[in-house]
Amino acid sequence: MPWYSYTPCCKNDGDPKDRNQYTLHGNHPPHCEGHVMVCAIQAMDDHKKPIITCDLEEEICCALEHHKSTTNVLLKGSDCNDCD
Repeated sequence: MPWYSYTPCCKNDGDPKDRNQYTLHGNHPPHCEGHVMVCAIQAMDDHKKPIITCDLEEEICCALEHHKSTTNVLLKGSDCNDCD
């Protein structure tokens, strides 16, 4: 399954459950460090956008709530200096 990078840089920007907030990354996960916001998700593909199922939505929520990456959700620190 392909990986998709989450494009907003601040945790208060965007919606990690919105498929239009992701860019196709490829078959290998991107390098992600931290535990503040979504970095990337692994999901089935639909025209270069992820298919975000109810199970994946729940996995995204759990990863963010527990500040820990999961099998299909990688977290990162914020890329912005003024948004944490």
